[in-house]
Parts: sequence; structure tokens; C-alpha cells
Amino acid sequence: MKKHYEVIVVGGGIIGTSIAYHLAKAGKKTAVFESGEVGKKATHAAAGMLGAHAECDKPGTFFQFARASQQVYQQLTIELKNNSGIDIRRHDGGILKIAFTESDRERLMRMAALDSAEWLTAEQVVDMEPDVTKDIIGANFIADDVHVEPIAVCKAFAKGARLFGADIFEYTPVIAIDTDSGVQIQTALGTVEAEHIVIACGVWSGPFFKQLGINKSFYPVKGECLSVWNDRIPLVRTLYHDHCYIVPRHNGKLIIGATMKPKNWDERPELGGIKAIIEKAKTMIPEIDKLKIDRCWAGLRPATVDGNPYIGHHPINNRILFAAGHFRNGILLAPATGEMIRDLIIGQPVKPAWIEAFKLERTEVVIE
Repeated sequence: MKKHYEVIVVGGGIIGTSIAYHLAKAGKKTAVFESGEVGKKATHAAAGMLGAHAECDKPGTFFQFARASQQVYQQLTIELKNNSGIDIRRHDGGILKIAFTESDRERLMRMAALDSAEWLTAEQVVDMEPDVTKDIIGANFIADDVHVEPIAVCKAFAKGARLFGADIFEYTPVIAIDTDSGVQIQTALGTVEAEHIVIACGVWSGPFFKQLGINKSFYPVKGECLSVWNDRIPLVRTLYHDHCYIVPRHNGKLIIGATMKPKNWDERPELGGIKAIIEKAKTMIPEIDKLKIDRCWAGLRPATVDGNPYIGHHPINNRILFAAGHFRNGILLAPATGEMIRDLIIGQPVKPAWIEAFKLERTEVVIE
């Protein structure tokens, strides 16, 4: 193992590998240290929706950042295939954000004022997706809210980073970070120094925040999902209501999710949770209960007090950076996060609104 890098990234999920990819592509000698296997925690559990509109119901800095990241995926689909040989399996059907009630409709109509959102009547929705329940009163159709397969994206970032010269160490947990003499990490394989260290290990970033004097709390929000074999429903577009979704995959499966269980560290799915999302899915497609189960799983989303991620420098030590707390949007925000961390390190301009919104020392308003 080398003893010095320009940048060390702690965490090998989609955020960490995106950062490594963008830094290595910019010529920075980069290393990723992952305690397990690359992409096998929250990234592996995600459905992969690039839902800038699905996750936002009003304009603002977060939406602008999410939209920018979503648009980066357009070039990344080709770029990652060319640089890594891995297809990220982008599915371009778009999303139907369903309304069952007048309050749903009013909220969606406000969102329709954002770019790329189009309000459809119930009849128009059923024309597009005949198996959707007839109980809806309409939906927003968002053509730009496509989806990808998260583990494929993460693997493509990791392989691309390697091909640009990065080193990736799996099953190599970082034990401690030392800032007394420069910046360095302690691992079971020894001490490694760096010009910059980036903390990007999702909900497991909390101990490093505390170790580095940052009084910010992370908490997990457990999400349970299942996949089913789809041999009868010709679903083309993702269906979405009240943070639950049915996502069609190119391989013929449907991904159904997800529960929201705050402060639950258990990564095993529970029967009650799986039952709840099946019942929710049936309200969108009644025939879905006739499909065969493929598998069930759970993942831990890294939540913050105000719902925004922490992306930026340590308030005192500019050689330490953070990129964690992306909650439900790690897949969506990975490209823009990778670009933002790269630009902060190499000295390229970053939009001031993004720096303000995601900096660690911001004033946080608790979300309900």
C-alpha cells in the first residue's frame, strides 16, 4: 500500500466512488477505503430513481442541485460506458406521480409549475399505463425522472476511477483520522497520509464527524423493499405516491418500496414492513399481488436534521471535507456531489448557493 495520496475518500458507496471518479479523472492521485465491498450498503438497497421532481415539491437550492445532478447523468450514461465498459442500465420511461385525492392534486399542480412536470387526467394516465388503478384522479408525468441501477453506477464509477489511476481498498476500514501532523488515516494495513481526506460513508460517517470535532448528528432511516418477477404487467413508467414506488427494470422485474423507519439500525427486512409496501403497491396496481416474489431487503438512509446533505470543507481544517447525509437521494445526487467535492479540492468555482445550503456550519431548521 502506498503511504501518501493527494486525496483519500473514506467510503465506497455511490457518493464515495463518484468523488473518486471525478478526482481521478481530474488527475488527482486518489484512494478509496471501504470497510466492506464497494456499493454493498445503502447503494445496493436503493431503487435508483433519479427523481429530482419526485423528491421535491417546490423550487429552491436543493431542487436546483438535484436537477443539475440529474442532467449530468445524461452524459454519464455514455461516458461511464466508454470509460469502464459498464452499462448503468438507464431506463427512460419517466415517472407518474399519482394523485388519489384533491389535496394530492393541489400539491402536484404546484409542482407542475416546475420544469418538465406535466399534469395528466386519470384517463390520460390509464391510456399510458392500462394496469394503473382506476381510483386515481390524475398524475404528474415527469419524463426526466428516469432511473438507473445503482450497483451498476457504483461499479462503473469505481472501475472508471481505477482506470484513471485511483486505488480502491475493499474490506479496509478506517480506524481513525489524525490531524495533529497533516492529515492521515489509520487502517489495519497501516498509516496513510493525504493532502485531503473526504468523509463519504453515509450514516456511518457520524463517528468521524465527532472525532473531527463536528457536532452534527446522523440517524438512519431504514427502508424495506422487494423485487418481483413481472410476467403480466407491461409497466413502462415508474409509479410514485407518498414516497412509495413501483420501478420497472430492464430485466423484467419490478422494484417495490419503501418503508421509512427512523433510527432503526437493523438492516434486515421485517414481515410487517414488506406487507405494508405490498399493500401500498396494490393501491397503485391492484394486479401486482399476483406476481412472484424475487427477494426482499433493507437499507439505511443517512438522514440529517434539515434533510440536506453535508457537502463541503471542515469549518476549521480545509484539508478535511465531508459528503454525507444524502438521505433518499444518494443515487440522484452522486454526480453533482462528486463534481462539487472535486471543484472544492482543485479550486474550481462552486455555486455560492450550494456552498451555503450544504456547508456544515449552516443554521438548520428541523423538518417535520
